[in-house]
Amino acid sequence: MALCPTEFCVAQNALPDDPTPAPLHTTPLDRWHRQLGARMVPFAGYAMPVQYDLTGDLAARCKGGVMAEHLHTRTHAGLFDVSHMGQAMLTGPNVAMALETLVPGDIVGLKPGRQRYTLFTNPAGGIIDDLMVARLADDRLFLVVNASRKTIDFAHLAENLSETLTVMENRALLALQGSEAAAAMARLSPEAAALPFMGIAAIRIAGVDCLVSRSGYTGEDGFEISILAADAETIADALIQQPEVVPIGLGARDSLRLEAGLCLYGNDLDELTSPIEAGLTWVIGKRRKMNWDFPGGRAIRDQLDNGPVRCRVGIRPDGRAPARGQTTIVAQDGTEAGVITSGGFGPSVNGPIAMGYVRKDLAADGTRLNLIVRGKTIPATVVPLPFTPHRYIR
Repeated sequence: MALCPTEFCVAQNALPDDPTPAPLHTTPLDRWHRQLGARMVPFAGYAMPVQYDLTGDLAARCKGGVMAEHLHTRTHAGLFDVSHMGQAMLTGPNVAMALETLVPGDIVGLKPGRQRYTLFTNPAGGIIDDLMVARLADDRLFLVVNASRKTIDFAHLAENLSETLTVMENRALLALQGSEAAAAMARLSPEAAALPFMGIAAIRIAGVDCLVSRSGYTGEDGFEISILAADAETIADALIQQPEVVPIGLGARDSLRLEAGLCLYGNDLDELTSPIEAGLTWVIGKRRKMNWDFPGGRAIRDQLDNGPVRCRVGIRPDGRAPARGQTTIVAQDGTEAGVITSGGFGPSVNGPIAMGYVRKDLAADGTRLNLIVRGKTIPATVVPLPFTPHRYIR
């Protein structure tokens, strides 16, 4: 499946028609991408690879294009540049307790060498951003936030906490994902390959100091590797020299995360959406439910007790035509039911898939709906998430 770069930008809330677009930032791997035949597109203010036109040995492993890159990641391993994400260190003697004033996760209970997915919430219970928090030491937390929200997130932290926030602008971030990611990693760093799921440690790979976690955004096993910007090409080259690995662009990253039922901020999450509506109740730590003492806690508890008005669900359109984000959902009786927030073709399931928010009374698996796509009505069914089973190493 070829993905038009303009279509991808529109789908990700970019503004290709802006007459005075801001200059794009580049990641430390910009030259590397272009040398490998990447098709670059604007994303979250950065020039990023959407897919690759590979040559030589890499082309023999993967013919290129979004569908081939997607399937290669599922069956082998793919390397993603996610250096546009925001990385920061938060330090202080009571740093975990301090961060808990802004998130619903149990950060105090997070042990050194472990990380956790959590959310910044606002006073109304909406989601400012979703992020990863890793505890490197008792007084030190490593944060990774979304590229489109990092300026907002870092200002939010600085305004609300007295702890020291160090934004790590000189770092790159790579993600090695796929069923054979561990096999590829083991040749370069057995220590990294031995990490448990959601574990994190300072580890050397190919002679380079790295901060490595076992996590990712595809539903597959994998690793995220934070490194100095100057070392990005060294690590990227070492990884794609492994026979399982090819570079993968944003097109396949989006279809992989959609099949895995994972949210994209700005599409499936925003400041008007609560964790309960989004199906992310599990991020609220058990201990945090004792007092609900985080922003929007009371509003979120009320939704948990009484049920939300709408719910995020998986949707399978009939036929082969995909339903993109912002597609209107209509109930069988003709009443408005909700909206698609992420949609496209799922290469692993060989058909169109989507996620969206529907009225609570329409959220049960098996519920029949109608989607309005380019003025045509397409029947669809509410289905369980994820579309492709997660294969994390537990």
